Amino acid sequence: MFKRIAEDVKTVFNGDPAARSVIEVLTCYPGLHALWGHRISHFMWNHHLRYPARLLSHWTRFFTAIEIHPGAKIGRRFFIDHGSGVVIGETAEIGEDVLIYQGVVLGGTSLNKGKRHPTIGNNVVIGTGAVVLGAITIGDGAKIGSGSVVIRPVPPGATVVGIPGRVVDEHHKPLLDLEHGNLPDPMADVIRLVLNEQSKLEDRIKKIESTTGIEVPRDELKQKIREVMKEFEQE
Repeated sequence: MFKRIAEDVKTVFNGDPAARSVIEVLTCYPGLHALWGHRISHFMWNHHLRYPARLLSHWTRFFTAIEIHPGAKIGRRFFIDHGSGVVIGETAEIGEDVLIYQGVVLGGTSLNKGKRHPTIGNNVVIGTGAVVLGAITIGDGAKIGSGSVVIRPVPPGATVVGIPGRVVDEHHKPLLDLEHGNLPDPMADVIRLVLNEQSKLEDRIKKIESTTGIEVPRDELKQKIREVMKEFEQE
């Protein structure tokens, strides 16, 4: 037991540079407290003490703002960083060395009693506010961007962003540690492409106008388009 606790403390130090001392980790990390509470409630759940298990998980939620159903299966070296608002459903399965941030939801999409929550592989990172729904599998080493809503399986090593979540194209550089400020934005890429094509069409129209002598009234939208393009260029 003490080896497992030591491993949990080491996981916090590895996952959070703000951790300064063992006593601080033991007393000031609700994600760690929620994990320890879950281990006890999960033991009760597996030994058919269902009501005490649910009651303990309820009180753990009250003190940590993290809700983990006692039926969920969680692997080793699991770390919840700034865990307020995290919800992990009954049939969720989480592998080893998984890191999740504030507001993550591993939820279900069915009223069936069977498997209805996600299966998370090893070495997965799930960003702040991300929602993973249904009995889908998130492959080993995958990374889920902040605010994404994932409703389809994710292959191993992929990075997913957006609503609904989409796997980032191969031309994007891999994000080793899920750098939230540098996540690609597929929708922004599409808008940027459309505006570039529109600019090319406008140049062609101008050439036609100059050769025919047709006068066209000034387009007030051009300035807005320039402002939008400038915003994209700053990313």
